[in-house]
Amino acid sequence: MRILLINPNTTQGVTDLVASHVRAIAGDAAAFVPVTGRFGARYISSRASAAIAGHAALDALAVHGDGCDAVYLACFGDPGLLALRELVDVPVVGMAEASCIAACTRGRRFAIVTGGALWQPMLTEFVATLGLADRLAAVRTIAPTGGEIAENPDAALVQLAAACTTCAIDDGAEVVILGGAALAGLAARIQHDVPVPVLYSVEVGTRAAIAAANETSFRRADPPALDSTGLGAELAALLRQTREP
Repeated sequence: MRILLINPNTTQGVTDLVASHVRAIAGDAAAFVPVTGRFGARYISSRASAAIAGHAALDALAVHGDGCDAVYLACFGDPGLLALRELVDVPVVGMAEASCIAACTRGRRFAIVTGGALWQPMLTEFVATLGLADRLAAVRTIAPTGGEIAENPDAALVQLAAACTTCAIDDGAEVVILGGAALAGLAARIQHDVPVPVLYSVEVGTRAAIAAANETSFRRADPPALDSTGLGAELAALLRQTREP
């Protein structure tokens, strides 16, 4: 079983970090094929960079998606998730969506902690699109962006633990999602300092992708063929292919 792992950030080190954790989690259950965005932000931390990342995710799918049994969009915020689902006949799992759904099975209210202040309104809106606004206790961010945390994770541990604890004590969260590809492996390092469970978004998404790849009755949406200008050759070809009824 092959699962395409898309990191639409353009930092190869983040892809390598996530891929190493994913492979350790998956073991022999699936082979993950990691791909880094060919263009866009080094690390997604704003609406503009997230919009570009959606395009990069589609491009990665078009170039590398053949022969895969599922797609794992390994970027918290899930840029391009619904568009990816529109184009393929295999399941597409978003890290953020999977984490929010899992959090709702662990407690009545959940919170999200991540790096980069601009993610607070973006993730609040994202959770609302899932229909889970009433389950969200808070979204709290720390000043370093995910990219900065990836470069020096040790320096962010105290801030991340404090933010998660505030979510539990002040906001009433019964479970906290530590969100972000660049934060891979950090949930376990702060759990002992946080009074509620801290979900590891990379792991949650990985397990959801493996489960989805085992589905046998999956059917994509059926969008019309699309003519385009200026896109990569592979993506342009994918968009204009004739859909079977």
